[in-house]
Formats: sequence, structure tokens, C-alpha cells
Amino acid sequence: MAVRIRLTRMGRKKKPFYRIVVATTEAARDGKFLDIVGTYDPMQEPAVVSLDADKLNEWLGKGAEPTVTVRSLIKKHGAAQVENA
Repeated sequence: MAVRIRLTRMGRKKKPFYRIVVATTEAARDGKFLDIVGTYDPMQEPAVVSLDADKLNEWLGKGAEPTVTVRSLIKKHGAAQVENA
């Protein structure tokens, strides 16, 4: 069972807000997750990314693989060292 760090959508219609969560690959986009490691608000100008670096590094150390979008958010935020970013 693979573990991914990915976005889950929150907010209302036309006002998206995302949580950066750790979930298994079998879980639905907005379904069960293991941990919340941050948030992403694209509606702010500029977009706001907040990450818990300790939790993020812990999950990356355990082998969790971030999605392409989350990898770019982590890289822009500079919270952790992601390989192949």
C-alpha cells in the first residue's frame, strides 16, 4: 500500500482551499487520510502555502511520495528537501 502526499479540496463552489494531506493511493481525493501536513490557498494574492516542516520531513523519511503539484508547492515554500524536485 503506497502512501502519497497530495491535495484534498475544501471550500465552497468557485472558492477552493486545499489541505496537503498524507493518504494511501487507494483513498478517494476527499476521502480518508493519515495526516494533515499543511494548507494551500490559491485565492489569496499571492497564493499562500503553509507547511508543518517537521511532519512533512517525517513522512518523506517514511517513504511517502508527493504528487507533482505538491512537490512544486514544497519546492516554492522551501520547507523540505524533495528529491527530483
